[in-house]
Amino acid sequence: MRSIKKVHKAEYRPIADLITYSPMPTGSIQMIDPFLFLNHHGPQKYPPNNNGLPFGPHPHRGMETVTFILEGDIAHKDSGGHKSVIESGGVQWMTAGSGLIHAEVSSEEFKKEGGDLEILQLWLNLPAKYKMTKPQYLGFQKDQIPTISLDDGKITGQVVSGKLKEVAGAFDTFTNINLATLKFEKEAKLELSVPIEHNIFFYVINGEFDVNENQVKALNLVEFNNDDEQLQINAKAGSTLLFGHAQPFDEPVIARGPFVMNSLDEIDQAYSDFQAGKMGEWNE
Repeated sequence: MRSIKKVHKAEYRPIADLITYSPMPTGSIQMIDPFLFLNHHGPQKYPPNNNGLPFGPHPHRGMETVTFILEGDIAHKDSGGHKSVIESGGVQWMTAGSGLIHAEVSSEEFKKEGGDLEILQLWLNLPAKYKMTKPQYLGFQKDQIPTISLDDGKITGQVVSGKLKEVAGAFDTFTNINLATLKFEKEAKLELSVPIEHNIFFYVINGEFDVNENQVKALNLVEFNNDDEQLQINAKAGSTLLFGHAQPFDEPVIARGPFVMNSLDEIDQAYSDFQAGKMGEWNE
């Protein structure tokens, strides 16, 4: 079985009235190449007439965002002309590439009515050859994302990208990153084989698992060594897992604010291009 290097506890970092846990980066881990960043917002219940999510217009370059709407919704808008409202169970995939401005806020209906909210946002690196690619955005609702059922129905999930047990994901990607969200009933068991050269992303959203005979509780991220292909996952309670794996890029990573590039010069250029309006216009 693949051995565990370390289990990292998410740090609590609220944003205004938004409950937020940050599993990565923290004081104990910077990244798991090519996985850069994860914020876990909620779970929480918003009252009627709330302000919604606080993520107004801001730029990105050189990376991708994958947003999992577990509860609630997100109204997306960007300077490339894309707009959508993605609801509970849906996923957004934005390739910032050469640069764009976007906002992620709650729908007018959610702000008026309130309700449960829980959202994950994962940042993925882009390799140097794709950092200046044309920006793209896709948002899929729950019923547009392929599902999977394992262990006689005791495990159900969504295959977001790549493949899981031969089920192909909803999103075609530049970098062959495999992502899925999986819900386990208590005592459900799953065995997976991951190429030894791939880095694994394993975040426990809720519940508790034994993975390769190690106990991992909610709000913890598992960092694995690259020494075996096999994973054995046993749910100790009803549990939800964000699972991914990918070939590392093994390139320099320089992250400053919303930009992720390969050098400081490229970061400086990104700020200059943003200030010069080269990442698009923002019209309310």
